[in-house]
Amino acid sequence: MSAAQETAGGEPQAWGEVTPDAARRLLIAAVEAFAERGYHATTTRDIAGRAGMSPAALYIHYKTKEELLHRISRIGHEKALDILRTAAQRQGSPAERLADAVSSFVRWHAGGRTTARVVQYELDSLGPEARAEIVALRRQCDAEVRGIIEDGVAAGDFDVLDVKGTTLAVLSLCIDVARWFNINGPWTPDEVGALYADLVLRMVGGEVAPRTP
Repeated sequence: MSAAQETAGGEPQAWGEVTPDAARRLLIAAVEAFAERGYHATTTRDIAGRAGMSPAALYIHYKTKEELLHRISRIGHEKALDILRTAAQRQGSPAERLADAVSSFVRWHAGGRTTARVVQYELDSLGPEARAEIVALRRQCDAEVRGIIEDGVAAGDFDVLDVKGTTLAVLSLCIDVARWFNINGPWTPDEVGALYADLVLRMVGGEVAPRTP
């Protein structure tokens, strides 16, 4: 399954925000190449070849290989932030909001694992300015999850000694799904999302929904 065909929460990751079509094709090719070979081992010729274009055509749309990675990373982190913010702002108890945040975030990493691997694990390949922008988005993601946990602690619903450390553990658990998930394996993205939501609620001492027989 290509990066263009992957799903996240049942919706196609079509990179529709990237235009024109040639720029989109190059970005998808870059995602696949970076995920397969790593950023530093991938050349602009590799990317252009995967897109069925000449190396010269790539520079019409992207000045450098880093610009491609920066755009992939920015779009991916903006999507991740939207997922977590939507869950954090929904109606419901802290436990319900945290379960929604975790299950949605995990589904995105499982269903779009090729993209997620590049988004989450190639951060250090960016230059200082681009990296700082992405780090700021990551901090916003952290803040959304931390806010839910703080709400649960304040309400007496969660038993957490270290909110900051627990937030880091929750996010790390979700992100790591992109590293190991196999679409041909025994679990679907939905199933892994539900499992991880259950595990995280147990981690924070929250009320866990009864399992369906």
